[in-house]
Amino acid sequence: MRKLAIGAVVSGALALSALAVPAAQAATPDLVFADVAVNNGKAIVVGTTNEVTVPVTYTLTRPADLTIDYKNNAAGVLLYRGSLASFDNEIESDASPVCTTTATTDTTVTESCSDTLTVDPSYNLFEAADATTWKVGGFYGQVTSDQDDSDDKVSFEYGFAAWGNKGTAKIQRAAKVTANASPEPVKKGKTITVTGKLTRANWETGGYSGYVSQQATLQFRAKGSETYSTVKTVTSSTGGYLKSTVTASKDGYYRYVFAGTATTAAAKATGDFIDVQ
Repeated sequence: MRKLAIGAVVSGALALSALAVPAAQAATPDLVFADVAVNNGKAIVVGTTNEVTVPVTYTLTRPADLTIDYKNNAAGVLLYRGSLASFDNEIESDASPVCTTTATTDTTVTESCSDTLTVDPSYNLFEAADATTWKVGGFYGQVTSDQDDSDDKVSFEYGFAAWGNKGTAKIQRAAKVTANASPEPVKKGKTITVTGKLTRANWETGGYSGYVSQQATLQFRAKGSETYSTVKTVTSSTGGYLKSTVTASKDGYYRYVFAGTATTAAAKATGDFIDVQ
């Protein structure tokens, strides 16, 4: 289980690092996060190598006398699994949002904010359970430090607050599917065998693993056409392998298409051309 990341001053800038949350040492302000939208409501699809940048927008209402400088304190949006008091995993913003004041009262300031979350599969995702619907929350972190050791004393005081159930965001494993039609060329009326493989990101191993017992459709696009049509449906076997046969009728392209599941994104193979003689 990852520890809750909180704000810490490093070289004069607020950095978010994996530190266990200490007992509350300072009061945290009352913030209101509303209208939170993550990735424009679309699923976040993550492979095994590339970081995925996720846009976030929200409304933040803060006390009028509170300045958030992103040096000694910070506020932002996080994704979490589990409970707010005990995360199974969490991903939070590590950059300063862009906020514009939209309303003020004698005691509060309301801002419209845009931010980004960066999902790094090698750092943020660890197991199959991470491919699910995450909860969305807001957080505030602050730190007071005295690093002047001339009096033989240094001190760090941390404060942290989080507000949960501000929405949801789905994280899915990226999928890959291939297709190979053979023999090529082939005589009209003969049998074509189309093989392929369906795999999906495995965050525990850092590679792609075969996705077993999943349906994929075999599609064909005739030469000169821009439209694929479904030929048949096949089920992936051990290792995620796909195999089907068709009768050769005309030149064109064969591909497999995977529609996706709740945990795994859809994928399409590149069409493989077959020359029918």
